[in-house]
Amino acid sequence: MAGAPKSNQISAVAKTLDPAAMAKDLLFTAILSLVILGPIVGLKTVPATGSLALEQRWGTVLVLVGIVVVGRLIFHLIAARRPASRAKAAKPAGPGVDVGKYLAPILLIIALALPFIASLAPSQERRLVDLAILMMTYVMLGWGLNVVVGLAGLLDLGYVAFYAVGAYSYALLSTRYLPQWFGDGILPWAFFVTLPIAGMLAALWGLILGFPVLRLRGDYLAIVTLAFGEIIRIILTNWINFTGGPAGIDAIPRPWFFGHPFDDSANGFAALFGIESKPIQRIIYLYYIILALALVTNFVTMKLRRLPIGRAWEALREDEIACRSLGINTTNTKLTAFAIGAMFAGFAGSFFATRQGFISPESFNFMESATILAIVVLGGLGSQIGVVAAAIVIVGFFEVFREMNFLKEILPEGTDPVQFRMLAVGGAMVMIMRWRPRGLITRRDPTVYLKEKKAVPTELVAQGHG
Repeated sequence: MAGAPKSNQISAVAKTLDPAAMAKDLLFTAILSLVILGPIVGLKTVPATGSLALEQRWGTVLVLVGIVVVGRLIFHLIAARRPASRAKAAKPAGPGVDVGKYLAPILLIIALALPFIASLAPSQERRLVDLAILMMTYVMLGWGLNVVVGLAGLLDLGYVAFYAVGAYSYALLSTRYLPQWFGDGILPWAFFVTLPIAGMLAALWGLILGFPVLRLRGDYLAIVTLAFGEIIRIILTNWINFTGGPAGIDAIPRPWFFGHPFDDSANGFAALFGIESKPIQRIIYLYYIILALALVTNFVTMKLRRLPIGRAWEALREDEIACRSLGINTTNTKLTAFAIGAMFAGFAGSFFATRQGFISPESFNFMESATILAIVVLGGLGSQIGVVAAAIVIVGFFEVFREMNFLKEILPEGTDPVQFRMLAVGGAMVMIMRWRPRGLITRRDPTVYLKEKKAVPTELVAQGHG
């Protein structure tokens, strides 16, 4: 009797696995992968004498197509062995574990101590701190966009435009206008003086964008915001007399430590504390600046969520018609979401300009908006700790490929593994959307509750039951 259920289970699995259908699907997968990867990976232009030559890499294409087909085959086998009970309607997920309650303090302690941890490896200290600055910048941008997409439910594909407005506001004010108005004595304080101005200018552009899209939603809203981002980039490229055009703006001043520069002068940072002057000191100072800006962004966002405007954002996300029926002014609600999200992007843009010392329109293309949106979606809409996790994963993916030198021995000659980093990020996004469609962190605390505070899973919130 014990063997009967097992044989019945095996026969059930065999029935669900149709070899003919699976073969057709694998063939279609191979053809589709070949069509997509062929022109992207198989053909590469290389410099030649007086022109460009076309290099063919069909061996690499076949290897990638084979990986895709094997992955699809594994998916079929896993789906075929899934118990029949899973095919029934799934019950709503429980509230789960409060990840943020325990993870957030740990991440904060690690973030505060990271420069000291990086100093334990002197040869990699500069690189680790630079990577942490990059991650923290994307965390801040993700938290800013989370206000628009995660809380208000407005799909924004042109968020990089506000990032550019903040960067160019700081660059133009610090290099052109502040020295004319106040003299060179203002330069040590240029960053802290210009930072709120750049944020306000970005918020103003958020309001300007908000007015044309008040009656739009869904795909139409995404198209208009995408167009707005491209318009800003084209203006920055072609308004040469004002923005410098494709040449950009250089010699952007770096922030000083309360009037003390990071150099060997008698008034420098090292002389102030009586220590040896090192280039890493300025990098660590920049790291703590972006950490402070990111923490302020998180603090303000969490406070706004508990205010009436935050609850109006979430009501707008769930159902705009019901939101109107409750007497909520949806016009003001959308405008405040765009303005506040744009303000945080303006702050991040100012930091980007002062960190790089040079900006150009190429730094603010659509891929930046796509990366920030991917961080918000993969982390979990409305989840602050999810944005942190997604930013670490995605930005870390880009850097992992720089260390995969062993792949050069496997791949055809002249193939750089870094070229496949976007392919890996796209594959990771597909897998997350397949197995965790609501993002990495799905749990979210309600902003309003009756008697007892119960966490609401994102699965229910996204369906309008939250």
